[in-house]
Amino acid sequence: MIELTGLSKRYGPKLAVDEVSFTVLPGMVTGFLGPNGAGKSTTMRMIMGLDAPTSGSVTVNGKPYAAHRDPLRQVGALLEAKAIHTGRSAYHHLLALGATHGIGRSRVLDVIAMTGLESVARKRVGGFSLGMGQRLGIAAALLGDPQTLILDEPVNGLDPEGVLWVRRLSRALAAEGRTVFLSSHLMSEMAQTADHLIVLGRGRVLADAPIAELLAGAGNRVLVRSADPQGLVNVLAVPDVTVEQAPDGALTVTGVSARQVGEAAAEAGIVLYELTPLTASLEQAYLQLTRDDVEYHAELTR
Repeated sequence: MIELTGLSKRYGPKLAVDEVSFTVLPGMVTGFLGPNGAGKSTTMRMIMGLDAPTSGSVTVNGKPYAAHRDPLRQVGALLEAKAIHTGRSAYHHLLALGATHGIGRSRVLDVIAMTGLESVARKRVGGFSLGMGQRLGIAAALLGDPQTLILDEPVNGLDPEGVLWVRRLSRALAAEGRTVFLSSHLMSEMAQTADHLIVLGRGRVLADAPIAELLAGAGNRVLVRSADPQGLVNVLAVPDVTVEQAPDGALTVTGVSARQVGEAAAEAGIVLYELTPLTASLEQAYLQLTRDDVEYHAELTR
């Protein structure tokens, strides 16, 4: 379990993390989202004791990370896959890492097999692709068979098979009762992997909820096709209901259910050709939640 209480980090005049409090529970995959500059990486570094908080506290499995006598067996982390001696082979990198905790050759070979590195295990890490580097970073995180996993962008650089593997691995580890905390910019992948989401924006917690709750809060929409689209627009012109009309006459209605749209059309004698509920995607929910907290905006040019 990971517990943050009033955690803040200031770099000179910039407050990167602002009174952040949340708990990452075992037995589920918790996703960590936020725009660039939101404070995600800084928060993860403070969890791992790599940055000291300006104020507040953070514990992993009941203690600050630095207080654990066997940190590799407590917490496995992937924060920077390229933070490896490039002259070593993957095998010798893992063997040296394991030696600090009495972890021997057998476990090193196990994680090499788990991460699909057998064919390159004896090759120098400096020649690895981004995807192979990610796999090695995950292998290092798994080396101590830890109760808590912290993975920052674990699917970065992986091919579709690798992305699927990370998804299955994360869910399998959570099913064993472990704490799995991961970040990703791939919304479609997070939607299929995470049970719970924590969203940061400008260093503050914007959301801390089950993924289903966030999707429900984004507001569902209804797609309608009618014999009289303008008449239906007039019928639905009430407070808190918005209607968008496409060039082909299709209407997208927000603020009422499909049943309410159907009943309103029936009362007005308007024939409907289609009435389809549209569930909000995680990407839509995320963009709606963070629209006022994006620090870096790009302008479209023509």
